[in-house]
Amino acid sequence: MALLLAMPAWSNSAEDDTLQVPPQPQAPVTDLPAPVPVPVPVPAPHNWLTRWFDPATSPFIPVPEIAVDPDSGTTLGLLMVTLKTNPQHEITRIMAPDVLYNPYFGVGAHARVYAYPSPDEQWSLVGGVKQRVEREFDAEYETGRSRDRRWSISGSVIYDRSGTPRFYGIGNNTPKSAETNYTDQQEVAQVQVGLNLSHAWQLLYTGRVHVVDVLPGTLARIATLESRFGPIPGVGTTREVLNRFSVVYDTRDDLTVPRQGTKWVAYGGMASRNGILDASLYSEAGVDGRAFWPLAADTVLAAHMALRYLPTVHRLPFWALSGIGGGESVIGGEQPLRGYGAGRYYDRDSFSASVELRKTVTTFNVVATHLDLELAPFVDVGRVFARASTFPLQQLHTVGGVGFRGIARPFVVGYVDIGYGSEGVAVFTGINYPF
Repeated sequence: MALLLAMPAWSNSAEDDTLQVPPQPQAPVTDLPAPVPVPVPVPAPHNWLTRWFDPATSPFIPVPEIAVDPDSGTTLGLLMVTLKTNPQHEITRIMAPDVLYNPYFGVGAHARVYAYPSPDEQWSLVGGVKQRVEREFDAEYETGRSRDRRWSISGSVIYDRSGTPRFYGIGNNTPKSAETNYTDQQEVAQVQVGLNLSHAWQLLYTGRVHVVDVLPGTLARIATLESRFGPIPGVGTTREVLNRFSVVYDTRDDLTVPRQGTKWVAYGGMASRNGILDASLYSEAGVDGRAFWPLAADTVLAAHMALRYLPTVHRLPFWALSGIGGGESVIGGEQPLRGYGAGRYYDRDSFSASVELRKTVTTFNVVATHLDLELAPFVDVGRVFARASTFPLQQLHTVGGVGFRGIARPFVVGYVDIGYGSEGVAVFTGINYPF
């Protein structure tokens, strides 16, 4: 009987011959236990100070600013950096306003924007002011950097009023005791147009209008230029119009952080006071070369040399002479000698050379990008001279030192270079490699 009840029943109806399943008894419903709540981690609350140093809660990255320069002294401040990156974690824009204090010129502030829309295009805007003397504005634009198109074009407009420049006289052995100070006010408009014959070869034209006002110095306990040297050429207002033509050969594998290849620039130019294509102010000729050899996956040997001659001069302003000193290399301009301030030595012709070993010591993430920290011991040598017959490798000034660089590939390099020369230690900070 129990077996029959358990078996399925078949219908005898002619209209319905489907299998009928009897209803199954329902299990009694019992009360289920209440779900146990899962604790959600709550971030520790930020106090008013630490929230500014957490990228998740701060509107910018606060970066302490310590700028040391043998001419400008020590500047202390705070940079408020905002980074914009692309999906590859490459920086495409940097906004970095700051507030600062300099013992010579008081409290100041800057606004900065550096933009890297593509490997082929860059632009920047920088403006700043201090309580006393100093003002600056710099706008730059560059396209065709990769030289994959027929033309490469760059332009810049600069206004700069600086109270720190020094002048020690003219010659390769000017003494430290001859130090003077002047205020340098400059307005510059420059354009460069390059015809790319191939990826490596380029014909480059540089046109520049440069107006310089050399005014009395303002630094205490340093003699002004005119009080020691009198009204030499260059004091007061001078207008320079430069036309320069260059042949460029460039095989570097990267324009910002090269690891191998060379770049050579041979140039000649004429400068006048009235804008006509002549040499009524001076003529120039020179060569600038730099080379890079990878020694290991994290190590690059970098070298640079520059030789500049002025075949003709006509009451040439002292600031237009060939100069060495400071932390940066400018083709056709001042060359690095990182144990001395900018423009430490001036004369008609100049030679300089540098070698440094760039080694990546660590890599880490900063906000949304990767940062390499690089250590770079270096040696700089250089001299100025008045006669083209002078052998440029004699009586060289020598500097040894070490550089520290933070690299956010592919566009950004920040550096601190510490050099030691015959006049002591000099420290330089800035953007981009010295060469």
